[in-house]
Amino acid sequence: MTTTSTRPAIEATGLRKAYREHVVLDGVDLRVPEATVFALLGPNGAGKTTTVQILSTLIRADGGAVRVCGHDLATEPDRVRAAIGVTGQFSAVDNLLTGAENLKLMTDLRHLGRVEGRQVVEELLARFDLTEAAGKAVATYSGGMKRRLDLAMTLVGRPRLIFLDEPTTGLDPRSRRVMWDIVRGLVADGATIFLTTQYLEEADHLADRIALLDGGRLVAEGTPDELKRLVPGGHVRLHFADPAELAAAARVLPAATRPDDDLTLHVPGDGGVRAVKDLLDRLDAAAVKVETLSLHTPDLDDVFLALTGHRTEEKVTTA
Repeated sequence: MTTTSTRPAIEATGLRKAYREHVVLDGVDLRVPEATVFALLGPNGAGKTTTVQILSTLIRADGGAVRVCGHDLATEPDRVRAAIGVTGQFSAVDNLLTGAENLKLMTDLRHLGRVEGRQVVEELLARFDLTEAAGKAVATYSGGMKRRLDLAMTLVGRPRLIFLDEPTTGLDPRSRRVMWDIVRGLVADGATIFLTTQYLEEADHLADRIALLDGGRLVAEGTPDELKRLVPGGHVRLHFADPAELAAAARVLPAATRPDDDLTLHVPGDGGVRAVKDLLDRLDAAAVKVETLSLHTPDLDDVFLALTGHRTEEKVTTA
């Protein structure tokens, strides 16, 4: 993950949207720094799709102020469109065309000249490892190849901000990790990624910051580690070589629990560096030797359960 910059690619204040009596977004504030990955997550009906549609100029907000890549969303929508790219959940490639023809179509739509267009097509085919398949019909591509081509088509216009809606849905683990590497490469080159995903592991691995939307309101925002520390259940697992060391440690750490019959103790804590150091210092002062140590913190699914009342496998999607 990247180091966050101070300049926002997206800055939204009081974003509102309603359909008759149904309020979809109820005063949402967002700040997405440039050259980072920002993940927007939440249960069904939380307002994620509406947020992306507004920010990408597909629909209008009922209220609030938004700037995207330095442009006012309400008064400069054309400038916003010129600065962004959108890769939707469902592939936008034409299966009857070849990979190269799909990309050429995009260069034509972007009004690139013949020479520049050819250069862009060649560069993107190489970048996404599609050169060998460039002359083949997209109908013969694997799911991972189609998603790479879809994202390559988005990059024809060299967008500064890219909206990725479930970019790895349906992909096998290897293809998913290839896409993760591509996303990291885009951010390293200066692009900003606004991600929605149903895979919490994906958000955990890629996102610099995560915002959790529920019922049209932001209920939490922070780094993945910050969000995990919002819910209880974190502990340090200590394993000892013999019962004597275990007993000595239990005397030093009265708050610890012994979860099973092996030589382990669970010490409640958030896994922070200072807390772990203090724990080890206490054991060292009592001459207690720890065989192994591991940190266990709640995962993002636990965060969802605590803040929305639903497990991700029950409710959380990006619909």
